[in-house]
Amino acid sequence: MSVHIETVGKGAPLVLLHGWAMHSGLWMPFLPRLIEQFRVHLIDLPGHGHSGPLAPYTLDAITTAVAAAMDSWPQPLTVLGWSLGGTVALNWALQAPERISRIVLTAATPCFVQRPDWPHAMAQSTLQQFGDELCVSYKATLQRFVTLQVQGSEHARAVLVQLREHLFARGEPSREVLENALRMLAATDLRSRVGAVRQPALVIAGDRDTLTPPKAAQWLAATLPHASLQRVPGAAHAPFLSHPEAFTTALTNFTDGR
Repeated sequence: MSVHIETVGKGAPLVLLHGWAMHSGLWMPFLPRLIEQFRVHLIDLPGHGHSGPLAPYTLDAITTAVAAAMDSWPQPLTVLGWSLGGTVALNWALQAPERISRIVLTAATPCFVQRPDWPHAMAQSTLQQFGDELCVSYKATLQRFVTLQVQGSEHARAVLVQLREHLFARGEPSREVLENALRMLAATDLRSRVGAVRQPALVIAGDRDTLTPPKAAQWLAATLPHASLQRVPGAAHAPFLSHPEAFTTALTNFTDGR
């Protein structure tokens, strides 16, 4: 399979990894803020956007495919992962610590569904409902998911317009890929491995995020050995779209070592 990458800008390498059912085109409104400082690599995750499908659809297989696509880039990488992309970024930092210099985890969590000892997540039934609804009303389910991403944001309407505009801009991801990705997310629990991440990490969380609750971000920042937490007041699940200035400031301060 092939992993689609677009590279723009100048400066230190920065890899952007998007979320479930999305593609790297979603970063475009945010890109002008980055390209003067970073050589930005925008990746479509396997089965999303212009990237080919992957089987079996496991976290390790996704991470290996993304890492292989960046093998030709010689420098250690800063990886910014959003939601599902944050899970891939965490796993990549564990798989190849020599390749990853820093990670930025946005609206990310080590465990997407609630467990007896993990209340900081969505209910298993909610994730299962997304899977069930994909089979019945594909586009409506994705539209509802996009709406949930902005729920509670103080700039919800503007962000929703951007998300809907880009959702199908690179075609429709297959139901099979999305269902496999949901099953993978439901099964993934990286909590026992987070303490082994040695790279500096920045955890960015919207304080109104209903998909990956802020307490999951607090746990990540407290458990990662070299992490800091940046809350974005008024933001929900996509703070880089709703609050780009605050997001950019946090990112550049982190990469500059401030």
